[in-house]
Amino acid sequence: MATAIAFVGAGPTTIYTLNQLIDSLGNFTGRPDANISIFEAQSQPGLGTPYRPGWNDPAMLSNIASVEIPPLAETLIDWLGRQDDDRLRALGIDPSGVDERTFYPRLALGRFFLDQFTQLVERARAKGIDVNVRARTKVVDIEAVGDGLKLTVASARLPRSEEWFDYVVLATGHQWPEEPEVRPGYYLSPWPASALQRIAATKVGLRGSSLTAIDAVVALAVAHGQFEGHEGEALTYRSKADGDALQLTMMSRKGLLPEADFYHPIPYTPLAICTQAAVIHLIEDGEGDILHRAYALFRQELEEADPDYATGIALADLTLEQFSDRYFGERADVDPFEWAQANLAEARRNFAKEITVPWRYAILRMHEVMALIVPHLEEDELERFDRFLKPIFVDDYATVPHLSIERLIALHRAGILDVKALGENYRIDSHGADRGAHVLIDGEDHHYPVFIEATGQRPLDVDAFPFPTMIEQDIVQNAADTQGCSVKGIAIDEGYHPVSDDPVTHRLYCLSLPFILGRHPFVQGITSSHEMGLVVGAELAAAIATRASRTAVRPDQQAGASI
Repeated sequence: MATAIAFVGAGPTTIYTLNQLIDSLGNFTGRPDANISIFEAQSQPGLGTPYRPGWNDPAMLSNIASVEIPPLAETLIDWLGRQDDDRLRALGIDPSGVDERTFYPRLALGRFFLDQFTQLVERARAKGIDVNVRARTKVVDIEAVGDGLKLTVASARLPRSEEWFDYVVLATGHQWPEEPEVRPGYYLSPWPASALQRIAATKVGLRGSSLTAIDAVVALAVAHGQFEGHEGEALTYRSKADGDALQLTMMSRKGLLPEADFYHPIPYTPLAICTQAAVIHLIEDGEGDILHRAYALFRQELEEADPDYATGIALADLTLEQFSDRYFGERADVDPFEWAQANLAEARRNFAKEITVPWRYAILRMHEVMALIVPHLEEDELERFDRFLKPIFVDDYATVPHLSIERLIALHRAGILDVKALGENYRIDSHGADRGAHVLIDGEDHHYPVFIEATGQRPLDVDAFPFPTMIEQDIVQNAADTQGCSVKGIAIDEGYHPVSDDPVTHRLYCLSLPFILGRHPFVQGITSSHEMGLVVGAELAAAIATRASRTAVRPDQQAGASI
């Protein structure tokens, strides 16, 4: 009997998992006896929410350089090289500016992934795997039945149905409301970007100052004006006739802008001290005090990587809290746009000369290793990690394209954009009689007729899990309830299986970002999709091969067989 596999969602995570599954079956002799169904609620499978038209504005940039995108059938650069100049321009790409270190529009990445998805489906079918791609079809529930999983499937064209599978991969991606304006003038997210087009030129507040907020700011700016500039000149912004009233304010606790993408070697240079093995050892040795000891490794690695930086900030004497203050302190004392201008100039010089700032690169390389401690922290340790160490890692790896910084500076120069520090004593009230929200900072009231929550995807608890029967059967459970940790999200193991006593859980994989962010706080999109896909794709291929070997019957064992 064929192995039946369902993918719920058809974005990059499914694409990379399917790619690894096919690659892992490369040495399989004979025809892989498998049926794969890919369910996608949207009309076009293969794009992914962060790269889908309508959901994203054409002006929005991805925050991953092409050299960092793991290849599929081809690299992004190779794919771009196959496109003619007219198509590149239609995707918002200057044909003369194609480079492996360049950041491209989100919609361009969507077309790349769509093309790769199509090729993967063709590859799978060529190997004899039956692949059924189901667009405009939503999985509304999942139930464990015996040693399999029953999916309840809804489609606009067909009656609701029930279908059975041996394995199910949940890759539903980001979870946002289809209509972001949940109260008059108050937007729970900046997506879909098409909803921002209806916002009139007015005073707009945005909570957030990283790429999510930048996406919203750029979408609003191009709706009411345009960026202008030639190579070698400073970018400028000009409002349309009805855009003069547009006033944008980005807000965050510290009131800082993200820094510009910095040059560094790819793939990463191995760590010397704060290695994965070292962090796993301190987790497993039973001595406790995990955060303190992990921070000691972090500090030693930083001292080894950049002695001048370590000496300059007296790193050896700094507690975690003091290092956090020192890391952000210098920027906090400077106007954010002045800092952005200077940082952008530095980043451009370093790219031109291929210079790496050692301390920045060391922090970048350590963030995934340090994430290993998160599920093992006591509640007070997790609070300290989230408040003092996590923001440093996020600031370091979530640098943004140089063009994004240029746009922010241009908007500020045009008198359109400002940045405000919320501090620790603030409150946002969106439930009053006025449109938008009132932001109260140290007792001072600021009213914004339009207010947009733009802090990005947050971890979600089990209550928001979209398949209720999985919760009722105790297959999907809160991590805090079952794993003795304080992280948000559902309990999963290292193989991305839900943690439960039900044996069916080894047939279910949860790769849905909002529900694993608590355990994996630095899941970052494409590279994480690739890493998860390597694990799950290989497991699925092994399951197909194992079932095939168990059911294979030699011709001399077949009673009365004829060939």
